[in-house]
Amino acid sequence: QVQLVESGGGLVQPGGSLRLSCAAPGIIFSYYDMGWYRQAPGNQRELVAVITSGSSTNYADSVRGRFTISRDNAKNTVYLQMNSLKPEDTAVYYCKATTGSGRYSLSSWGQGTQVTVSS
Repeated sequence: QVQLVESGGGLVQPGGSLRLSCAAPGIIFSYYDMGWYRQAPGNQRELVAVITSGSSTNYADSVRGRFTISRDNAKNTVYLQMNSLKPEDTAVYYCKATTGSGRYSLSSWGQGTQVTVSS
C-alpha cells in the first residue's frame, strides 16, 4: 500500500559518513512511525533506528551515538545520518513505515539500499 523510495547507499571507507533517505509519497506521512532496518548476508534483519509519528527516537546499541534518524514531514521523508561507519555496518538497509496500533497495525517495506563500508 505504501511505496517507499530509498536512496543514499553506496561505498564508503571506515570512519566515513553516509545519509540515507526514504521518501513515502502519497500518504499522510505524519501519521506513520518510521524505521530503518538492516540485513547482512546470512543474518537476520535487525532494527537500526526508529522514529515515531511524535518524533520519539530509539537506536540499536551498536549504532547509538553514531547514527541519527530524523524526519521531514513536509517532504514525506525519513533520513538516517550515519557517521563513523564501521565494516560491520555493511548491510542492505531497509526503510519501514508503520501505522495503526495493536492488532491492526500495518507495515510497508522499502526495496533496500546497499551500504558497504570497506577500505
